[in-house]
Amino acid sequence: MLNTIEAQSAGHGPARPSADALERVIGALTAEFGDRLATSQAVREQHSNTLTWVASQPPDAVVYPRTTAEVASIVKLCAAHRVPIIPFGTGTSFEGHVNAPFGGISVDTSQMKRVIAVHAEDLDCVIEPGVTRKELNDYLRDQGLFFPIDPGADASLGGMVATRASGTNAVRYGTMKDNVLSLTVVMPNGEVVTTARRAKKSSAGYDLTRLFVGSEGTLGIITAITLKLQGIPEAISAGICPFPSVRAACDATILTIQSGLPVARIELLDQAMVAALNIHSKLALPDTPLLLIEFHGTDAGVREQAERFGDIAEELGGGPFTWATKAEDRTKLWQARHDAYWASLSLRPGARPVPTDVCVPISRLADCVEETRRDIEESGFIATIVGHVGDGNFHVQPLVMPDDPAEVAVLDAFLERLVARALAMEGTCTGEHGVGHKKMKYLEAEHGLPALDLMRSLKRSIDPLNIMNPGKIVAV
Repeated sequence: MLNTIEAQSAGHGPARPSADALERVIGALTAEFGDRLATSQAVREQHSNTLTWVASQPPDAVVYPRTTAEVASIVKLCAAHRVPIIPFGTGTSFEGHVNAPFGGISVDTSQMKRVIAVHAEDLDCVIEPGVTRKELNDYLRDQGLFFPIDPGADASLGGMVATRASGTNAVRYGTMKDNVLSLTVVMPNGEVVTTARRAKKSSAGYDLTRLFVGSEGTLGIITAITLKLQGIPEAISAGICPFPSVRAACDATILTIQSGLPVARIELLDQAMVAALNIHSKLALPDTPLLLIEFHGTDAGVREQAERFGDIAEELGGGPFTWATKAEDRTKLWQARHDAYWASLSLRPGARPVPTDVCVPISRLADCVEETRRDIEESGFIATIVGHVGDGNFHVQPLVMPDDPAEVAVLDAFLERLVARALAMEGTCTGEHGVGHKKMKYLEAEHGLPALDLMRSLKRSIDPLNIMNPGKIVAV
């Protein structure tokens, strides 16, 4: 599989820059940034793919800007010498987004950490891209506000915008595309663009903000973000509900959503995932598929919603519905859910994880998850399934020995079937992981060639030199 992925990337970008061009760029960056420019092998390897067995392709150097002006200076220099630029947040993506298949400069935004402004009365804030989701919520807590999008990792907000991230709260609060009001972006020629104002809605021209949300660093570098915020709910109740089967749990999710219950979080754990969390997080969850549920609102509203969900679960053979009434118990439960990636490793020590995701219309969720679970068993894998099933998105993580060619071949076939299954159900090849270079091959089947050509046209128009994270999303 590694050779296949490398081959896919080989034709999707510019020629590797010459040694002379790199020497000029690195020399100029060293003069400007001093010790904020790194070329050591260890640092470079930390800025390429590390979380999965996608081949790691490090950049030629890493630079740490602190301002939009510094980012613009870096981009202008690289554009002048046609040196690729790879934006970097925290490096927690799964699809090879931060790899540098053509070399170049990794622009690490981790030192751009300012919370520029919080407008509590307008429920929004302006931040720099290096702020992580946990850091932002720690900052906001005393003001009674929070930012709801919560992928498993403590990712940077810039990276979350770039990959159109989601999380356990998406069923109520939406994904990143629903929560970004405006962006400041350094374009591939070094110009700085602000995509919108702070108004909650606008009809003034093209929606440039959404163009950059999910662009994965291929169109520019995000240097400031205006985000929507939410008030911390008066009451929060979370609990677990076991089910006799994955299908019953999915059907309960579908019925809950169709009934109009304003659930904040509803997460599926299959039996393998439950076993992994019990080992890793020292829990005592029932040894069966289950849902983790959370409601936000008033005391009376949350109580009513919980009772109605309990009725739905009982109709489908689920229960008993057990509430985590203490805040620390809820925190432990959701932290365990966010640690699902690491917990899965406990099921097969020495194996490498291959995390992937798909998303389907919620009416097809039970079918897709059940067929995928059957496919896992027939393929002979150890794999977990966990999902943000309130919006039809679920994750599969096979555990595979990368040095076993036969096992890798079986895995490749399984991944192809997983995507084909989702597309046949009018779904998508990725609900939130993004494309990177690992899922580029599926975009034509999902979108069709005319739509893919339109994406290529946008990329060529905005980045004619193809220096912004080349080899990702579309081939140009």
